[in-house]
Amino acid sequence: MMKVLIVDDEPWVLEGLKTMIDWGKHGFEVCGEALNGPDALRLIQEYKPELVLTDIHIPVINGLELIAQLHELMVTPPKFVILSGYDDFKYARTALRYRVNEYLLKPIDDDEIESLLGRLSLIIQEETASEQTLGKKQSFIRGNIINRLIQGEYNEGLELQARNVMKLQDEAELVCILICCASNTLNLMQYVEGTFPQGLACFFEDSTGKIGIMLQSSSISHESLDVMVTQLRKDLVGEQEPTILVAVSERAIGVQSIRALYLQTQEIWKLKCQLEKGGVFFYSDQRKLKKDDDYHQDIFKQLLDKVERNEQEQIESCVKRAFASFAEDLLTSEVVKTRVVNLELTICRLLAEMQGNPDLMMTKLHQEYGNLGDLNDYLALSKYVCSLSREAAIYLSQLKQQTEGNTIFNVIQYVDREFRTKLQLQDLALHFHMNSTYLGQLFRKHTGQGFSEYLNEKRMEEAKSLLMRTQLKISDIANQVGYSKTDYFIDKFKLIVGVVPSVYRNINKNLKLQGEGAQHGEKEV
Repeated sequence: MMKVLIVDDEPWVLEGLKTMIDWGKHGFEVCGEALNGPDALRLIQEYKPELVLTDIHIPVINGLELIAQLHELMVTPPKFVILSGYDDFKYARTALRYRVNEYLLKPIDDDEIESLLGRLSLIIQEETASEQTLGKKQSFIRGNIINRLIQGEYNEGLELQARNVMKLQDEAELVCILICCASNTLNLMQYVEGTFPQGLACFFEDSTGKIGIMLQSSSISHESLDVMVTQLRKDLVGEQEPTILVAVSERAIGVQSIRALYLQTQEIWKLKCQLEKGGVFFYSDQRKLKKDDDYHQDIFKQLLDKVERNEQEQIESCVKRAFASFAEDLLTSEVVKTRVVNLELTICRLLAEMQGNPDLMMTKLHQEYGNLGDLNDYLALSKYVCSLSREAAIYLSQLKQQTEGNTIFNVIQYVDREFRTKLQLQDLALHFHMNSTYLGQLFRKHTGQGFSEYLNEKRMEEAKSLLMRTQLKISDIANQVGYSKTDYFIDKFKLIVGVVPSVYRNINKNLKLQGEGAQHGEKEV
């Protein structure tokens, strides 16, 4: 039902309008009534009715002033109908200026008000349907762009699109919230939308079906955010199951932080889901726990090194040393499980960066050992970690052999083609879904040069060609080969070529003239 609010300083008029008109016939219901302007202003903002009927002459704030203020205060103000005992063109003209939909004279004619309600009902329903359709389209576009960002795609054009559709300022502060539940609920998105301030939350659904929110958080304190997400989970538990998990990232600035914020919530989900935990979890709290336990976390670093090197014969002894250290410090099995989960996350990330499928390996391990949450003693956990490490070491070795040659060939081709643009190793690694350190090592292995050295030489070859073939200014050549600062280009050119660009051009120009002179002399002879 559409809501209507009536404003008049005569109680008998209010009662008459409420009872004598068949509001339900046209899909309306009276949600409130007010005797003066301030009460009407408050109630309209609170109830957000689709329609307001108001007299002009009401106390404190008259009807026209009320309408003017509501147009300034509300993003979507209601439709307004003026009820007045004054048949004065001046009032009607002012009402039109304030975008009043109808101007009716008292006493109200029943047929006239019935006809009016019928027309307004259709108009409101059509506008609502149009807004809903537009809202769904905009929501789809926002969700699609956020998904591209969280999957690692990034460029200036995509950032601009994201800022526009999400209505973000350049330095907007963001926080990511991820809602994870066992069952897919069709109305979950609609249910969640009412929790957060209008206009600040952008919703998306990730590739696994989890609902996410990118929330502009600069105006929301940590305490308020905690209350919001805690109440949200409490409400959802009543509709779903107690294992619902709400993961909340840290706060960061700008579109470029969206992927990192999402990965923080994913890290929380993987950590807690392995332990079959439900609740509200803030990444900042988990990070504090990590800092407190840095010593114990470092114990697995040597093990990871053995896994990456596929040193099978040393993996078992490394696992034994790690668990001996846990036992010496009297860590409970629950605490050790959290360390194992972090090890899993790191290994899975390594596999994913090598274009592997960590889910296949993890499924095989869980089939053999059961869920990690069911392993309750050191012996079972150590066997699980040993198998995890051995399987991961073999898989990583296979992935490196399969992808190394093809990947670096594509990378080198890409650099040879795009060297004139602003290229950085980190961006290149992101583009090819690789770890930047590993890509740098691979690049040197296959080219005999570091990435920067290779890129600069490629640019200098092009610069030398332009200096010999064209009369472009040095600054233009610098820009064309990928250097935004001319001074830096000149210094780099001298370092690699041995002379500054202008000298190089003159030398080659003189050599060319000498060659042409010699040819001319031969012809004369």
